[in-house]
Amino acid sequence: MTTQSASRAISLGYLKTIGIVNNQPIGRGFANPIDVAFHPDGRIFVLNRGAPTFARIGVINMDEEYLFEFGKHGDADGQFKLPAGLAMDSDTNLYVTDEFHNRVVVFDSDGNFIKNWGEGGSGEGQLAGPSGIDIDADDNVYIADQNNHRVQKFSNDGRFILAFGGFGDGDGQMNMPWGVDASPDGSVFVADWRNDRIQKYSSDGQFIAAFGGSGLADGQLSRPANVEVDSEGFIYVADWGNERIQIFAPDFTHQATLLGEATLSKWAYDFLAANLDETETRKISDLDPKKLPPQYNTPHLVSSQIEPYFWGPASVNVDSQGRMFVTETSRHRIQIYQKG
Repeated sequence: MTTQSASRAISLGYLKTIGIVNNQPIGRGFANPIDVAFHPDGRIFVLNRGAPTFARIGVINMDEEYLFEFGKHGDADGQFKLPAGLAMDSDTNLYVTDEFHNRVVVFDSDGNFIKNWGEGGSGEGQLAGPSGIDIDADDNVYIADQNNHRVQKFSNDGRFILAFGGFGDGDGQMNMPWGVDASPDGSVFVADWRNDRIQKYSSDGQFIAAFGGSGLADGQLSRPANVEVDSEGFIYVADWGNERIQIFAPDFTHQATLLGEATLSKWAYDFLAANLDETETRKISDLDPKKLPPQYNTPHLVSSQIEPYFWGPASVNVDSQGRMFVTETSRHRIQIYQKG
């Protein structure tokens, strides 16, 4: 797939799918994965929301090796109940937002707990349902403070720096922001969830621009969950309510809409080889129907019936090699595409 804007072209090709459901506290597979982070050595950290009790971080690589997991559901240090976002700093430490405990949990990249920081409330530095998180080149931490309708900026040890946003639908205001991205040029993009738009700010919280708007047409959004900006300035949006990924040029013009192209993962093939009854059931099932009954008339219902499609695209992330990772909470998998 190649699309052209006034000054740039973007090309994305499907690579592979990684994942299979595993509603157990340990072992290969995902349980409602919601975000990923990338280590320079090639490891991929997958945050599993795992409601109600299987929250954890699984560690994999592009060869689909499942390396280990860490973190778990709970209230103690190093535990979380509603993990929502994952980011890595320059020292390869991992930061997890926890909506339930209104805090950030920090681990090293071997899975060792380092510390928690944050507390519930609406004052400066306090959190109410922290969701998306990203870290800029100077190790400043940006958090989408969902229920306070703002983004907060912290040092990586949890010291409050500033906040911006505030409830509303005007320029710079927010309504339950979910995703945040510290872009390579230093600006900050926010997935303004209930306002169905993406907003761009300076690093000190000054409003710059907004785009999107409610709807199903190309360029319109429905409950965007996450936003990511690559090194060329292309903007990737997890258009969660529309069950798709949209890509925009740096000038915010729409470039592409992706619905998903998933194939079975290596893990799925291994499972089917060991469970022949499941294999036989798949043979008689229409997992990619060309025509659906008329009652399947929303993006959610359509995606629920077509296995290759995205279903619950909670986050979109781009690694240093230009690969786009789409994390699907509802199908417990990650679809991966290569930017040309």
